Amino acid sequence: MSQALQVVVLKPSKYTVDGDVERFRRGFMPNSTVPYVRSMTPQMVDDTPIEVHSIDEYVHTNLDYLSLLKPSPGGRTLLALVGVQSHQFHRALDLAAHARENGCMVVIGGPHAMTCDTSSLQGRGISFALAEAELIWHQILQDAVDGELQPVYGRDQRWQQELDAPVIVPPVKEDLKRYVVPMLGLYPARGCPFLCNFCSVIKIAGRKIRSQSISTTLDSLRMAKAAGVQTIMFTSDNFNKYPEAETLLTAMIDERLGLNFFVQCDTQIARQEHLVELLAKAGCFQMFVGVESFNRQTLLAAHKGQNRPGTYQEIVRLCRSYGISSHFSNIIGFPQDTESEVREHLAVLREMSPTWASFYILCPIPGTEQYDDFLEQGLINEKNLDRFDTTCLTWKHPCFTQERMSQLLFDCYRKFFSLGHAMQNVRNELRIRKPGVLKRSMGGMAMSMFSRYSAWQCRHPMSGGIRRVRLDTASDYRRLRQQTFGFDLAPLPRSLQLPTAELALQPGR
Repeated sequence: MSQALQVVVLKPSKYTVDGDVERFRRGFMPNSTVPYVRSMTPQMVDDTPIEVHSIDEYVHTNLDYLSLLKPSPGGRTLLALVGVQSHQFHRALDLAAHARENGCMVVIGGPHAMTCDTSSLQGRGISFALAEAELIWHQILQDAVDGELQPVYGRDQRWQQELDAPVIVPPVKEDLKRYVVPMLGLYPARGCPFLCNFCSVIKIAGRKIRSQSISTTLDSLRMAKAAGVQTIMFTSDNFNKYPEAETLLTAMIDERLGLNFFVQCDTQIARQEHLVELLAKAGCFQMFVGVESFNRQTLLAAHKGQNRPGTYQEIVRLCRSYGISSHFSNIIGFPQDTESEVREHLAVLREMSPTWASFYILCPIPGTEQYDDFLEQGLINEKNLDRFDTTCLTWKHPCFTQERMSQLLFDCYRKFFSLGHAMQNVRNELRIRKPGVLKRSMGGMAMSMFSRYSAWQCRHPMSGGIRRVRLDTASDYRRLRQQTFGFDLAPLPRSLQLPTAELALQPGR
């Protein structure tokens, strides 16, 4: 038997405006990719044992895991930086450079590598994964066992035609304790049929909805419950477009799994009352909906014509009727927005009174159609990819400065999460009389207070968790970044075009 290959599957955090690595004592949302890739990894490749370590930097409050980034005793180490988004790219590069300096093999995957041109960084001893893990992970492991990675994986095909997903091995109890409640993220389906120009999902997962088998999802849920998981985050982008949604929910009801879960739905859920009823019976506690704007013309300009603001109130009503919290996501700073329009949006939202709301600043995400348009027009004035996280203004808005946009963002949080709104949520909970109503009411009140407190501190409430921890900073890696890549800041990337093989997964082609 060969000596073991140590595999470190790591979701990198990001650098804050102050240069800190963003970390929290307790996280709000689990990363779905880390346990997914962990569960795809076999125990053996040929006659080589595989030893896997799973890390989510956002909730690791010590630096012990950095000691893994060196060859294991008598063997080799592969660092797989997964789920890397553009605002996490610098952190991923720094960890990659650190690992390479210590003799590890490194591959970077996720949205940035899949949708942005990284050719200028290739050939420096760090590999890039341009495709879904199912297509390339086993080849990466085989090459790591053989001792040398290829510069690029998945150049010719981005997506798997049919999902062949693993049953998810849940995190160990020590890792579950890193979150506010023990939770696990699952993707029963991937893809989005819509064409929103500011969203990267269709470039990452395609427009065709691809589902994993119901039995795989149910087995993952059973294992999660047995491991002590209490909450599931179904992180598929449009749960109500998932063809097997009703079948899965019915099976969960019949089996009485007793797991609370969160879903994301598009606004067309307003016409799917039966699905909302099933969601409630199966244990759904919150529905996240990207309403984004109340201005129909703004939505059309953003290619989000599927949203009709006249249906938003019906979503609130349906959720309230069945005891589900409605969570409306809002974008401020569209090109057509003025300050009066942002304030009018907030007034309408407060009158509509969804249970929760989150607010983001319009950001041209690298790899999206909007990013390409803004880049071509010379509108993007932010050079640091760390800032492309939807909490900063990164382009030349005709009506707002960066400072004023930031002020409006936190004003929205402070004014929406008023004491009156929190009390109304409690009254709505008491009216439904579901089991655990007191616990949910107190949790909701605490979340409202946390949102107001975060906004008062000018920190985004949805940044990832509570009780921020300061351990290391970007400056600790500056010399190594310059030495390895020859820059302080990565240049703004060009977008990758879809490989020819993916055109079949694009509806209407």
